[in-house]
Amino acid sequence: MQVDMSIIIDFIPQLIVGSKVTIYITVLGLLGGMAIGFFAGLMRAYGGKFANTVAFIYIELIRGTPIVVQVMFLYFALPVLASIRIDPMSAAILAIVVNAGAYIAEIVRGAFLSISKGLTEAGLAIGLPHWKVLLYIIGPLAFRRMIPPLGNQFIVSLKDTSLFIVIGVGELTRIGQEIMAANFRAVEIWTAVAICYLIMTGTMTIALRIVEKRMRML
Repeated sequence: MQVDMSIIIDFIPQLIVGSKVTIYITVLGLLGGMAIGFFAGLMRAYGGKFANTVAFIYIELIRGTPIVVQVMFLYFALPVLASIRIDPMSAAILAIVVNAGAYIAEIVRGAFLSISKGLTEAGLAIGLPHWKVLLYIIGPLAFRRMIPPLGNQFIVSLKDTSLFIVIGVGELTRIGQEIMAANFRAVEIWTAVAICYLIMTGTMTIALRIVEKRMRML
């Protein structure tokens, strides 16, 4: 079969729909993951023994298992264990939230602990409560150090959405598979899918670099 890249034009609307679903899952998942990650990361860095242990177990449990296993557990096993049935889209978003949260937690922990203890001591010495020291002194400096690893995690999470094909979520990879199954144009379709992912990850990379440069100027 001769390769004809021009046929991709006919499937652009479907690929755009799949890309929108991929972005939707990624954005919602990362918003939730950021919230959990910051909370768990601060528990690891500054929490008591119990809080630290709980956060450690969560992080190691999630980082030690593949995200495809996690999403299949949420979709197939959770209804059996807890009689809680969730739709594929919700399972996909929740999987990103839980998975990204564990990795972001370690990024947060590392960034906060990398800041000199002298700054914390100085803030406490002038009478600031510990939470204000973290928010106004340590936080901004730590955030600058988080940007590169956070950017990497965002890209990884976006690409991880392709694994949700196993539960039938209509994201970009699933759409690509359906198109290919209908016309068997594997080279053209998977090239188009790859280009879509490159556009999304490239846009994310550029945006994060702009944020990083602006933070350096502050």
